[in-house]
Amino acid sequence: MRVRSLSTALLAALAAEAVLCAQQFNKDSLAPYIPSPQEVVERMLSAARVQPGDLVYDLGSGDGRIIITAAEKFHARAVGVELRADLCKETRARIKELGLQDRVKVIHGNLLKVNLSDADVVTLYLLTSSNELLRPNLEKYLKPGARVVSNDFEIKGWTPSGIVPITAGGLLHYIYVYEIGPKDEEQR
Repeated sequence: MRVRSLSTALLAALAAEAVLCAQQFNKDSLAPYIPSPQEVVERMLSAARVQPGDLVYDLGSGDGRIIITAAEKFHARAVGVELRADLCKETRARIKELGLQDRVKVIHGNLLKVNLSDADVVTLYLLTSSNELLRPNLEKYLKPGARVVSNDFEIKGWTPSGIVPITAGGLLHYIYVYEIGPKDEEQR
């Protein structure tokens, strides 16, 4: 009986979380806000071979954990792009609290409208269908040698240079790593 009530409580909690995510997932959003576990964040940045001075863009930056980690642990510069104003405000406050304003910033806006031409690394935790919408911008803006890492969702039509499995919070995640190759003359 106790197991059943715990299961029922867990299902109710998950249903409430799903409703909250659904309320915040609208026509302009490309994914619900679900933070990546910190272990996954660090593995994504390692898999992307982030170096000091690199410029990391996190598209759909949520609470800013990827851009903050990129600056603190990898000594990179970082830009987050986030649609939700409340998350931008919270992230900016955290960046200021940590004294990272000279290396980290957040853009409140639509990630499909951001110029990524300065990016060395782009991180994603979007749906596969969202990655498909983003792919033309990645191909247009990213320079040869840039890396793209996606948590759990592949970019259809691209071949990953690596797939890194990691277990965090009891869940298996796959990090898809892509490297931008030389552009054809027609693509320039």
